[in-house]
Amino acid sequence: MSDQAFPAATAAIIAAGRRMDRFGWVPATAGNLSVRLADGTVAITRSGGHKGFLDAEGVIRVGLDGRPLRTGDRPSAETGLHCGIYRRFPAAGAVLHGHSVPVTVLSRAGGEAITLAGYELLKAFPGLPTHDAAIAVPVFDNDQDIPRLQRAVESRWDALAEVPPGYLIRGHGVYVWGADMPEALLRLEALEFMLACGLETRRAA
Repeated sequence: MSDQAFPAATAAIIAAGRRMDRFGWVPATAGNLSVRLADGTVAITRSGGHKGFLDAEGVIRVGLDGRPLRTGDRPSAETGLHCGIYRRFPAAGAVLHGHSVPVTVLSRAGGEAITLAGYELLKAFPGLPTHDAAIAVPVFDNDQDIPRLQRAVESRWDALAEVPPGYLIRGHGVYVWGADMPEALLRLEALEFMLACGLETRRAA
């Protein structure tokens, strides 16, 4: 790993945390953000702390097993979900996890997926070149046992012909990933917009 790789990843995470905070997607200590480094390790936000006020001390390095590389560093309990994405998808270079109101409310409505169709911003997702398409975003029951939750996620992935680069945890939050931080942010913003539209549609009904 180059001497600048971790500082560059840290800077990208800090900037993304501020952007997510601006939209209200990471209230209080909610959410976590990560970037995969070229040596296979992961730069990820430390447990606790407000993601809108991150500094360099708020980002640590872990292995793909989720264990910190420096004694005393404490990663988020959900680090295992980030690492699960990186292990499964070699092209994934950044993962974002947020707790927005639309995600929290709509994921509690029941069902194993939320289908989004007819939105222009569907084009932010791979294989959807037009608004005339649909995507089913998986929803998983919340579970404080992260290894068990990761096994449930992987089991659903195994059953899907095409895995969308994101999923929801019921009443909890969203995970989205991309090849790098700009792509992950693009997908998160598109998904958040479409879910916000879905929430407004429910309110108007």
